[in-house]
Amino acid sequence: MTSTTQDTVLAGLDAIDWASLEHAYGAAADVPGRLRALGGDDPEARAQALHSLYGSIFHQGTRYEASAYAVPFLARMAAAGELPGRAEAVELLAALAIGYDEAHLPGGVAIEGWRRGIEEFRAQDRAEILARYDAWVAEAATEEEHRLRAFRRRLYDPEGELAAAEAELAAYDAVRQEVPALAALLADTDPAVRTATAHLLAWFPEEAAASLPQLLDLADRETDPVTAATVLVAAGLLGDAATAARVRPFLTAQDPTVRWGAAIALARLAGTGTSAATDASAVDAAVLAELAATGAGESDEDEPGVPFLDGDLRGYAAVALAELADRYPAEALDAVTTSLASASGPAAFPVTSAALRLAFGPRPPADLPPFAALEERQRRLVRVLAALDEQTWCWGNFLEILGGWHLPRSRAELRAYAGLPED
Repeated sequence: MTSTTQDTVLAGLDAIDWASLEHAYGAAADVPGRLRALGGDDPEARAQALHSLYGSIFHQGTRYEASAYAVPFLARMAAAGELPGRAEAVELLAALAIGYDEAHLPGGVAIEGWRRGIEEFRAQDRAEILARYDAWVAEAATEEEHRLRAFRRRLYDPEGELAAAEAELAAYDAVRQEVPALAALLADTDPAVRTATAHLLAWFPEEAAASLPQLLDLADRETDPVTAATVLVAAGLLGDAATAARVRPFLTAQDPTVRWGAAIALARLAGTGTSAATDASAVDAAVLAELAATGAGESDEDEPGVPFLDGDLRGYAAVALAELADRYPAEALDAVTTSLASASGPAAFPVTSAALRLAFGPRPPADLPPFAALEERQRRLVRVLAALDEQTWCWGNFLEILGGWHLPRSRAELRAYAGLPED
């Protein structure tokens, strides 16, 4: 980056009292240096700066007071045409805005509820909040549960929780302010920048009136399959029933990643209403078939993926299939269970969650019924879960998903429940 460009990108950086702001490790005095390195010419220094920023102003998904202040400088870096790593700057902006995108899928950012929730929390009486917490502790059914609840009560800090929520919303709004300028990057010559920009725009429904037409226009002319798929998913997250007509032709695209993107978008749009001129059943059946094919296919970790759900096409397909459960409950569950049978490790997490929702409904049963009392498709799912490898069962995340549905958190116990022999 030339000195003139750097001066423009970093204008006002030193006017901010970074030492008075906080990030994950305390005072944010190191942020200006990280931003300068990120915009510099040394590739190793840029990589280290990016790593450090992810660890400080975005730490395991948490945003901090300093996060929003870094946003304008990252946005200028992304817009500076001569800067390497501009796609990474856009990706960091998306992370600062929403955290991990799995929290907002498959429906997109429910920004009205997000804003309303913070306003309601601000208005609550702190003494009443703590009194409710104390009552919750007192209602514990067992001594162990009482200890766990009492521990959570001791750690609970309503003012700290509010400050954290406000910091996250401030980061989101800071990125939102940059969206009109960043949308111009949809025309960038670098497909990685176009992809990252489409992913970013997907999270701002309040800007959809301007960004959705730009995304749909790019979809019509995009030649890079990953970018095209990302654009289609973003359009699906921002659009309504009328958007489906623009997306539907891509279900017959030659590239499977593009077809996947169209199917993901149409599954989400199916819940926004259907045009009277559309044969909804035929469209849904085609979407179901495409998503089922994605779940049954082999994933290639060496191939570049779309940024949604960290590139997990199979996991996102499973989540999207749940969107069609009201119209195709049996078919959707069959497709997700088949997909789960060939999943392993963290890739099995979203598929497992979707399968359990499809099998048992939106809420877990009060008690786990005997295996013989389950329906055949439910029994098949349990058998598939019990047959998953140790690369899946070794993860606490997976065990928490099972526990949330009252299933045994031990592979041996689940196999016994399903009547399967010991390994």
